[in-house]
Amino acid sequence: MLNADAALLKQLSENSLPYRDPLAHIDWETLDGESYWLPETAITLYGLPEFQMLSPDVRRRLSQYEFLNVMHCGLWLESVFLQRLARRLHPALPRPEYEFLLHELREETGHSLMFLKAIETSRLPLPEGTWRAPRLAAALARWAPAGGDLFWLAMAIGEDVPDRFNRWLRQHGDALHPAVRQICTLHVVDEARHITFARGRLECLLKSRDALGKALLAGMGRLLLRQLAEVFFFPPAGFYELAGLPRGAFWRRLALRNPARRLCVAQCLAPTLRMLEGYGLKSKP
Repeated sequence: MLNADAALLKQLSENSLPYRDPLAHIDWETLDGESYWLPETAITLYGLPEFQMLSPDVRRRLSQYEFLNVMHCGLWLESVFLQRLARRLHPALPRPEYEFLLHELREETGHSLMFLKAIETSRLPLPEGTWRAPRLAAALARWAPAGGDLFWLAMAIGEDVPDRFNRWLRQHGDALHPAVRQICTLHVVDEARHITFARGRLECLLKSRDALGKALLAGMGRLLLRQLAEVFFFPPAGFYELAGLPRGAFWRRLALRNPARRLCVAQCLAPTLRMLEGYGLKSKP
């Protein structure tokens, strides 16, 4: 391990102290069914004429279910991160990397508990099977060779997409529900370190990749980015129905074609695309 890499990992570990337990820092009681959990401007249908025709009750429930979708996305991704990172733990690892991996595992576990608590606190009906992870992204995240550039590409994108979503939500200021803002903020603070680690690993491995290898990686990155963006920014059809909108597939298609939402997604993912292009992995979501 290079001295510069060891110094960065040591600094990241120091920044993880003291550990903040998310469960103890969120005002869970405020997540009640009478409040908007996302501002109307952050709802997938916002900007469409059909949205203006929805009753306030449906809009409010939709804001709750759309936030619940993000919690399920996060819970799924964190479970993948935990499983893959845990497999890297070995006493033979250099001490700085071993120590930081332990910090990251602790923080990712805290995030998972935070997402699970938010789902349980919501008390919103959610039949089993309503939310499912995207198949290709799930397979890639779980089976990419551990420690290889494809693995770290998946890690970097998987960390970056939810981070961009959280940062976008926080831009809504006081219009964002206080507990939701707390959840987003805690996640952003920890993920900054995790993203730095993943990007550093990816950047180092890409130095030995030729043009063909980078082209293949760019294609995989494009597919992964598209699938993660779709599940984070657009809930499944069943969520629209649970919010009170029959024919959920129809409403999801409207959301996917919503110009305002598409612009939002493009703006949120622009930094991720610039990151990939900076590594020679030109890709589009």
